[in-house]
Amino acid sequence: MPSPIKGIHHITAISGPPKKNYDFYTNVLGLRFTKKTVNFDDPFTYHLYYGNYEATPGSSITFFPWQGVVQGSPNTGETTVTAYAVPKGSIEFWKGHFEKHGVYILSEESVFDDTRLLFKDSEGMKNELVESNGIVEIKPNPADGFPAKAAIRGFYGATLSLTDTGRTAELMQEFGWKKKGEESATIRFTSDPENNLGSVIDLKKEPGLKGRFGRGSIHHIAFRVPDDNAQQEWRKTLLQMGFSPTPVQNRMYFRSIYFREPGGVLFEIATDIPGFTKDEPLDSLGTELKLPPWYEQHRNEIERKLPDL
Repeated sequence: MPSPIKGIHHITAISGPPKKNYDFYTNVLGLRFTKKTVNFDDPFTYHLYYGNYEATPGSSITFFPWQGVVQGSPNTGETTVTAYAVPKGSIEFWKGHFEKHGVYILSEESVFDDTRLLFKDSEGMKNELVESNGIVEIKPNPADGFPAKAAIRGFYGATLSLTDTGRTAELMQEFGWKKKGEESATIRFTSDPENNLGSVIDLKKEPGLKGRFGRGSIHHIAFRVPDDNAQQEWRKTLLQMGFSPTPVQNRMYFRSIYFREPGGVLFEIATDIPGFTKDEPLDSLGTELKLPPWYEQHRNEIERKLPDL
């Protein structure tokens, strides 16, 4: 087996109008806008990235904002909840902050001994804030109104909703993740070390979900490997396991392969390299529209057709 997969790299979802998406993730969640580019398969659609200050792997939530897309709802065979790590003792800050911004809180509870706040974003996508150890030293985005002692540091983890958890659980173990425990219909897996960003995956047995893909749906979840060699080893291993991973795709800031895991969720394995400072310095991430070289000749047309952000 290749070396274990250490955590989540990024999560990509679908939103409606880009300005509404931008306002929520920067002004309400306090994340840094780290990259403004386009969907490499649909260059007249943005691909927007948000994360912690340094845009480290394990902190990036990304969106394809499609103006006319239908409203989505959670469905079996999808990633259905994104969880963000916040410092211990910060939930009270977030409850007051959400009340000021009109964010609907679905619940506050303890799950696997973690305090979590479940809420919906501006498009109806479910998110959690989870108090986590070992993250205070990670630099948050220094946004106004978000004290460092409460600010989001990156991903805590994610929930996959499945008809049956068995084969997906086996795959997580093949990734090198350990079964942490079970509560009700949920099995928790953690990567090593456990306090890494994006080190928790909850497999939730929800065979009755009958949602639809659309605005507020998560398109795929990406797991991280350090470099191209590790990615190629995993591609060979997945082929041997009977999966059908794609050829390597150049996403400029990482390289990617994609495949459907046994429960139907779209998985990606992405490299940590070269990172988001490939074409912008750290202190000015997200300030310019960045295009891959094969679209540069169409820049004027693309900029005319992209909606205002």
